[in-house]
Amino acid sequence: MKQPELMTFGEFIRSMRIEAKLPLRKVAAQLDIDPSLLGRIERNERPPTKEIIVGIAKIFEQDLKKLTDESLSDRIAYKIINENADIEVLKVAEKKVEYWKNKQQ
Repeated sequence: MKQPELMTFGEFIRSMRIEAKLPLRKVAAQLDIDPSLLGRIERNERPPTKEIIVGIAKIFEQDLKKLTDESLSDRIAYKIINENADIEVLKVAEKKVEYWKNKQQ
């Protein structure tokens, strides 16, 4: 399944689970988490841990980096919305990422 451009991480996970005809409880059991936690992740009420993302990538045979990027982009977007910031903050953040990367070398 290819992720549409505008879909949250949780919506994408839910759509893959439904397409695979897997009940929430079975996927949660494979991830070794409570079904209510997976439900909150699917409803974007809770971000997944790195371990959960790894498990989801394995279960649904998805690229781990792509899933990690999607989850992180949700967190960044949520933070920008919560802070009433605008897109300019991303430009500043991009410059800071490059600065910190160069500083570490």
